[in-house]
Amino acid sequence: MLASDGVSRPDAALIADLRARIEGIGGWGPQPEHALAAQSFGVDEIDAVLPWGGLPKACIHEVAAADISAAAAGFCAVLLARLANQSGTVVWCRRKDGLYGPGLAAFGLDTGRLIVVRARTDKDVFWAMEEGLRSGSLAAVLGEAGSTDSIALRRLQLAAETGGVTALLLRPAGAAIVPGSVTSRWRVGTVSSVPAGTAPGKGRAGPGRPRWRVELRRCKAGPPATWLLEWRDETGGLAVAADLRHRPAAPPAHGVGSRLAV
Repeated sequence: MLASDGVSRPDAALIADLRARIEGIGGWGPQPEHALAAQSFGVDEIDAVLPWGGLPKACIHEVAAADISAAAAGFCAVLLARLANQSGTVVWCRRKDGLYGPGLAAFGLDTGRLIVVRARTDKDVFWAMEEGLRSGSLAAVLGEAGSTDSIALRRLQLAAETGGVTALLLRPAGAAIVPGSVTSRWRVGTVSSVPAGTAPGKGRAGPGRPRWRVELRRCKAGPPATWLLEWRDETGGLAVAADLRHRPAAPPAHGVGSRLAV
């Protein structure tokens, strides 16, 4: 811009516009309006910690397994069910068989609203996720991948913002953490359940509620936190488990009165 004194000076409005665009590309600037919406966990203790009052939509969230159990997958099923909210469709992208429909349904995920995509490679998983996110017609897209990189994460984040669809990236135990554009990073492991009392006619304790140890390891503008959660069949949702002092001094014998979150 040429001033009256003949000296070339930058256009302040143009610079402000460019700065806003650069901040948006980096994932730290103003986000699309739909990205500010959040899905409540239904657990006050978790919603209170998250700056958005729940899990923000139209973003990518990473859930890492803490062990070889299916606890992290079960936790993701709960999140997908809440995001679908009884009317939306969700997509689960993976490289192998093994999803157990009745188990998913037990955590509130209607398998009639679930589309399973089987891919040959992690690269194919990311491609399917990106296509689903950009469609704008889904409630959420979940992908299982052992390897990833910052470029793949950034592409998924942009696709989530474009389509207004939430992305969950499920990582196996031991997978390397890759810095990238994830709005939150979680780590989920299984915890032995507390016996639910004497099983009728058997004289021994029955299986208790499925439990998870859930760690919020990274959250933009929020602190890390850890919860012991359990599934409540009577409410169809998660709840913070009873304090440790109310648990038995020793875990029940393997296979007796124990139920894992799988």
